[in-house]
Amino acid sequence: MLQQTQASRVAELLPAFISAFPTINHLAAASNGDVILLWKGLGYNSRALRLRDAARAIAEHHGGVIPAQPDVLRSLPGVGAYTSAAIACFAYNAWTVVLDVNVRRVYSRWLRAQATTADVASEKELVDLAERVIPRDAPSTWHHAVMDLGATICTARRPKCSACPLSELCPSAGRMLEAVRNRRPEPLFRGEPRRLWRGRVVDVLRTAGTPGVTLFVLSGYVLGADATSEERQWLSELITALERDGLAARKGRRVTLAD
Repeated sequence: MLQQTQASRVAELLPAFISAFPTINHLAAASNGDVILLWKGLGYNSRALRLRDAARAIAEHHGGVIPAQPDVLRSLPGVGAYTSAAIACFAYNAWTVVLDVNVRRVYSRWLRAQATTADVASEKELVDLAERVIPRDAPSTWHHAVMDLGATICTARRPKCSACPLSELCPSAGRMLEAVRNRRPEPLFRGEPRRLWRGRVVDVLRTAGTPGVTLFVLSGYVLGADATSEERQWLSELITALERDGLAARKGRRVTLAD
């Protein structure tokens, strides 16, 4: 839920999700539509399905208990290197290397003098450093501290080096130039990112409930009455993509959330 979603929004919406799915087994038994309905406001809907798929794997293969080993966690749907390490570290206090964007930044600047605020060391260098400095008896506390340092002091654009407790040990302190970042433009439709249109379609289907809506009605809600035939065809192709991703379904002439 916290991937590219504000923590305050997650805090607001999490209780309802936990109430609906109080255990791993409850979530494992949920349909696509069940979890998508409660994912409104939490970012990409496909994440909800990966979370449910992971719950099913945990229920089927691990007795409903989330594994503690990073390599086992990585075998779950939607769980990669960072998530597996973070779960093992923060849930079980396992000694492992957790590298998020804040930790990478702190380690990179601590490792050697960086020319700009955007420079980061290689993966191997960061892992080698981490394995030397992470305390064996307090990996969770250590990672919380480094993440907090990166989020509040050793920031991406204007680090507060004068306030940093590592400034005397950091070869990058006070020496980095602020980097100019060039972001890749997102694919657009009608001047807006296409991911927003996907979300709008799913929102209409959430409201429509089980009966769903016809493609004509859906087009009116999403594109407006003045949509061109090319735009309606684009919407139909978008729905096909949502079907492929397990988010929507066509039942005759009507479109609904996936079962």
